[in-house]
Amino acid sequence: MKISILSVFPEIYTQFLETSLVRRAQEKKLVEYNVDSFRSFVAPKERIDAPAFGPGAGMVIKAEVIQKAIESKEQKFGSAFKIFFSPSGRRLNQDILLEIANLAQKKGHVMLLPARYEGMDARVEEHYADEILSVGDFVLMGGDIPAMMFLEGFLRLIPGVVGKQESVVRDSFTGPLVDYLSYAEPVEWKGYKVPDILRSGNHEAIRVWREEQAVKRTVLNHFDWMRSHYVNDEQKSFARKCIPNHYAALMHSQVLVGCCGAERVGTTSVTSIDVHDIARSSKTYGLKNYFIVTPLKDQQKIVGKMLDFWQKGVGKEYNQSRFESVKSVSLVSSLEDVVKQIELQEGKRPVVITTSAVKKYKKKNIITYHDQSKVWAMERPVLFLFGTGQGLSDEVMDAADFVLVPVEGFSDYNHLSVRSAAAIIFDRWLGVNVKKVKNRL
Repeated sequence: MKISILSVFPEIYTQFLETSLVRRAQEKKLVEYNVDSFRSFVAPKERIDAPAFGPGAGMVIKAEVIQKAIESKEQKFGSAFKIFFSPSGRRLNQDILLEIANLAQKKGHVMLLPARYEGMDARVEEHYADEILSVGDFVLMGGDIPAMMFLEGFLRLIPGVVGKQESVVRDSFTGPLVDYLSYAEPVEWKGYKVPDILRSGNHEAIRVWREEQAVKRTVLNHFDWMRSHYVNDEQKSFARKCIPNHYAALMHSQVLVGCCGAERVGTTSVTSIDVHDIARSSKTYGLKNYFIVTPLKDQQKIVGKMLDFWQKGVGKEYNQSRFESVKSVSLVSSLEDVVKQIELQEGKRPVVITTSAVKKYKKKNIITYHDQSKVWAMERPVLFLFGTGQGLSDEVMDAADFVLVPVEGFSDYNHLSVRSAAAIIFDRWLGVNVKKVKNRL
């Protein structure tokens, strides 16, 4: 396979291409590198760039220069799979590397075109690019380091470059997991010991331990990656053990009632649909308990009668799936009762997360739906609080450990029912969100 690299500063690649497996790939004649400068395709003293049109500073590499470079390399090595690098491109990950590796091996020629300055004339990417890659949501001085990062990952996937194919198959992010922990001699170093299981000689026990460790590391540090992939039943079982227990409470006290600027703290009535629907969502996403909070005796009597029907009466025979969801519902009088019950079950006070459709929170404790690692690192159970009426009171919001950003879409309307909001929040926080279709048959 031919790999052409066209750069403003080709000298950057001299030492890189002589390093480790990158060099060995060429020595094994698995790949052949060709590095050239864009300046090779202009006359002496002619500039390769020009000022960008419109206001603002910055120089842009000219389209005709890139055209000459691409045509020259393709005339010599054949049609290429052309890769450009830009912060606006697709975020590079292992799945994309595998995708490009398969396409590039069929093509036989890969061309990397890292930019500098303010980038390249946009028409070049539009006309030539087979792929535009980003290595993260940040900006570098140029695309050469991203190009090297791509090569490091890409070359590992070329058969024969890595000595043991098992190393590639087990790579972090090749599937839903990062790799397991590895150890070597000595057995003890600075008070740290190699886990006994790895020296037991029991290969199946070692396999299970490694899988558990890989799942734990992935759940705690790369949960978004894991849930964007299919996981097998064993991995899912291990993941459940690593995720702290989650609880939900629907507040009918310490909530705002009234409207139009005249809101006050008060109580609301319980509705059966909120009880049933949030219970079903809680069960679907693995929450341990769902609490209905109301201090009103008449409301407690009504809700208690309904729960008795499903939890102790004929509800189980009437609708098994509804029984399974409602059996984890508890009726309590106050938020303090919720916290006490969780603390009694878990031995730890829960991390309290509140939500609001209105952006009314302290900047210091705002979290998003990608901050699980921040919360789970506290190694405590998690309690989601949902407010009825016009939402939770300021007192409850201020006392929370964290406040989730509001659930919202690209519209000016934001008046979801609490049961809809709860389902969305559970899904965004704990749900599986597979990004790539896979034949599971």
